[in-house]
Amino acid sequence: MTTQLIDKLAGIPCETHAQSNGRKITIGDGFAAQSYQHADFGGLMDPLIMVDHFVMTKPTFGTHAHAGLSAVTVMFEDSEGTFHNRDSVGNDLDLTPGDLYWFKAARGAIHDEAPRPGARTHALQVFVNLPADHRYDAPSAIHLKAQDIPRLTGDRSSARLVLGESHGITGQAAPDLSLTLLDISLQSGGTFTHHSSRDEHAWLLPIKGTSSVTWTAGATELQPGKAIAFAGATDISFSSERGAHVVLFRGHPLRQAFVQRGPYAMGNAAELDAVEAAYRDGRLGTID
Repeated sequence: MTTQLIDKLAGIPCETHAQSNGRKITIGDGFAAQSYQHADFGGLMDPLIMVDHFVMTKPTFGTHAHAGLSAVTVMFEDSEGTFHNRDSVGNDLDLTPGDLYWFKAARGAIHDEAPRPGARTHALQVFVNLPADHRYDAPSAIHLKAQDIPRLTGDRSSARLVLGESHGITGQAAPDLSLTLLDISLQSGGTFTHHSSRDEHAWLLPIKGTSSVTWTAGATELQPGKAIAFAGATDISFSSERGAHVVLFRGHPLRQAFVQRGPYAMGNAAELDAVEAAYRDGRLGTID
């Protein structure tokens, strides 16, 4: 696995916005994803580390470990069937279309997830950085069901408030940090605006359809698969002539250096080595 040093995240990004098409990942005939990494956005993806937009139809990864971060599954409403999640915290449950599963691995935990037979999982897998003083917390998890997610309305548009706050409505709080997640659907001719503070970063991913976004310092057309991140915006407005689906993350950056190695993110290489040794020795728990 590649170890990435991201020391520049400890400061304020030099650029006000960045875009990336990500990279394609396929594993066998049961997993396809477009993957977006923190290094591609010059610090503007902070507090996110990685986002994979994926479709999975067969078990792919098997049992694996995480540490120093939260691994978050965001199920889209067009998923089919259920997505089976198990972890060393003691959870054994099925995610249904529209659900959220926030798995805070912290000091280290074991995870397994796979579609049930015949299912088609369309989702995001998001690695969210943890504040340094929470990296060694006990692992925990949140399962948020689709029916408990508030739905906001705009002009020929709607948005699922999966996490955080928008339009005076408060949804599920993200553990340990400030993060808002909106799953936005625009009809033909629709518009939707989100208001927040200038000191938050925004990261957005067009899922389907062509749309446009404007913010305090800029504007651009959005095409599926091309993610954009920016800072310093109070109002973020979306519009689409023919309809579109866009996801928006909005959060306060941590601006702390970290080292990532695959499913782990710690403060330095020595901490990474220690958590990998703990996994090999069976000290991160078990599922079975």
